Amino acid sequence: MHKRILGRTDIAIAPVVFGGNVFGWTADEQTSFALLDRFVDAGFNAIDTADVYSRWVDGNQGGESETIIGKWLKRGGVQREDVVIITKVGSDMGDGQKGLSEQWISRAVEASLKRLQTDYIDVYLAHWPDENTSYDETIGAFTRLREQGKVRAIGASNLDEAQLAEALKVAEHTGRARYDVLQPEYNLYERSSFEGPLADLCVDHDIGVITYFSLASGFLTGKYKSADDAAGTARGGGVAKYFDDRGRRILAALEKVSAETGEAPAAIALAWLMTRRGVTAPIASASRLEQMESLIRAPEVMLSAEHLQLLQEAGE
Repeated sequence: MHKRILGRTDIAIAPVVFGGNVFGWTADEQTSFALLDRFVDAGFNAIDTADVYSRWVDGNQGGESETIIGKWLKRGGVQREDVVIITKVGSDMGDGQKGLSEQWISRAVEASLKRLQTDYIDVYLAHWPDENTSYDETIGAFTRLREQGKVRAIGASNLDEAQLAEALKVAEHTGRARYDVLQPEYNLYERSSFEGPLADLCVDHDIGVITYFSLASGFLTGKYKSADDAAGTARGGGVAKYFDDRGRRILAALEKVSAETGEAPAAIALAWLMTRRGVTAPIASASRLEQMESLIRAPEVMLSAEHLQLLQEAGE
């Protein structure tokens, strides 16, 4: 399978990244192992997680996703160097443990490495902006982790154009490592925050882009026909907001393309993302093996100019 180089790094990833937020939430350990096995057996290699996944579940403390991935790696069946692990720091882990200070990053990375049962992280991301910590301090901490060999590449999630530009400026002026990866929210429904100046900045500076909420919390899979369908499900609260006029136009366009191509709406939505300027690969999750098939199929979906235009206009 053709792999894409992630920004200016030497890291090559397959065109879909598996979202590990489901591990310890909607997928237990056994199911998570089966999903990961199917994913890598199909030729994919990049897995996205975060220290905070899945702290939002009753009884969880955070770190559950990383722990499951670590157990899967330790079990064998895949060589560590054949897998790209992406994880994040900065979200609230409780008891004041959050943010992007040098002190917290130095502690949090050791905890992530222990849970992942590895001695290095391929891509380490600042999860959210931290207004209480300077870019200089955060980038300095990340630079030291790279120099120590604990991380291979660094980046950030949820930065807007001005924030990313400032972070790049600080790195240039201090001679420290710069952000080479961005993880923005981007999908057929949510487009305005990435398209335009932020996408231009990423292209101009050769920053790798891996998009999250690529399927809009499952909305773009077509399995929910109304907000009521999503009520009571694990992602119900996050899906309901998409059921406005624009959301319904997008679903109708996906259904039309699906009918004409025979491809699943989820695969089509991911394939559309792969055509977008600046995007390296979308992140997508699956809680069941049958859902995984759309992720695996997506890179093979060829969308015509007419289909791309239909999808594009539906979300405008």
